[in-house]
Amino acid sequence: MNGVEFIDIKEQINFKDGLITAVVQDFETDKILMVAHMNEMALNKTIEEGVAHYWSRSRQKLWKKGEESGNTQEVINLYLDCDGDTILLKVNQEGGACHTGHHTCFYRKLTTDGFIEIEERIFNPNEVYGD
Repeated sequence: MNGVEFIDIKEQINFKDGLITAVVQDFETDKILMVAHMNEMALNKTIEEGVAHYWSRSRQKLWKKGEESGNTQEVINLYLDCDGDTILLKVNQEGGACHTGHHTCFYRKLTTDGFIEIEERIFNPNEVYGD
């Protein structure tokens, strides 16, 4: 993605309230890693740098995936859905995608006992982000 020239894609994207949903998938395994949001700036930075950037709705700021943890996402491919309101990023994930220390944010599965963790943590979030 880095260094590739693009035509103006803003007309093809349906930003709702300035945001578009971003589904993030592991390029090699097709495992869904996380879901986030992008504004136009985050999408532009992602395309320019080839590394995933998102918009934090809770912190109201742009963030580069891995800026604190080192768990970056190199974007291999980027797809737009049929309605133009969801982006799919195929990434090479470095470390865990989830701030909880798991490889994916989808580490809990519904069973007859409720949602149970089906994946071990791969890093300690307290050591990475503090208490």
